[in-house]
Amino acid sequence: MVVPSLYVSLSGQVALERRLETVARNVANMDTVGYRADEVKFDSLVKHPGKDDVSFSSTGETYISTNAGAIKQTGNSLDVAINGDGWLGIQTGNGVAYTRDGRFQIGVDGILRSIEGNPVLDSGNAPIILDPLGGSPEITKDGSIYQQGRQVGVLGLFSIPQDAQLTRTGNSGVVPDMQAEPVLDFAENGFAQGFVEGSNINPISEITKLITITRAFESTNSMMQSMESIRQETIRKLGGS
Repeated sequence: MVVPSLYVSLSGQVALERRLETVARNVANMDTVGYRADEVKFDSLVKHPGKDDVSFSSTGETYISTNAGAIKQTGNSLDVAINGDGWLGIQTGNGVAYTRDGRFQIGVDGILRSIEGNPVLDSGNAPIILDPLGGSPEITKDGSIYQQGRQVGVLGLFSIPQDAQLTRTGNSGVVPDMQAEPVLDFAENGFAQGFVEGSNINPISEITKLITITRAFESTNSMMQSMESIRQETIRKLGGS
């Protein structure tokens, strides 16, 4: 069947375009601290236009990969990386969001802020306030913050349910559709001061995907052109009979 074949090929091109968009976004954020890559899950849609089933490509479901990125040492006392699956909580203009970008700054008001200027939260979702004249903070594995030997706050570490849907916000923040809970066990989770987490994007893998998608798109386009030629030839023969 020529017409369904054209529709199947067209659905494949739409799916490939969706995939190309995610690859382009990933490549653009390879150097974004704490960024989690976009991935696409594809399924086929089986339709019944006649006696035979026809399988179409869906546009795909985009989701955010939760694999960790590489940890890089900076030596900056206001940088922290997360070991484990937890997230930092930040207060944005649209509510609480979560990030793996642990680059901090201390405002003139003493509030500990993210690199984008959002207040960093403790486990009770309250802003953390330091002494702006108290010198460089010391941050331990469990998030305790000390200045001049005195504890002045505790970083909140939050766990997002694995089946939560994530929506992006800011450079590398996410907002889940389910409640995040404070992490209380620091045996396998915690903070590492003087480090940051890079993106979890594999440049070689993304370039390989880009080449594969481009070739698949070209192949599908050639198939559509062949199907159209067959259709036109069929019309000419029927018209001449």
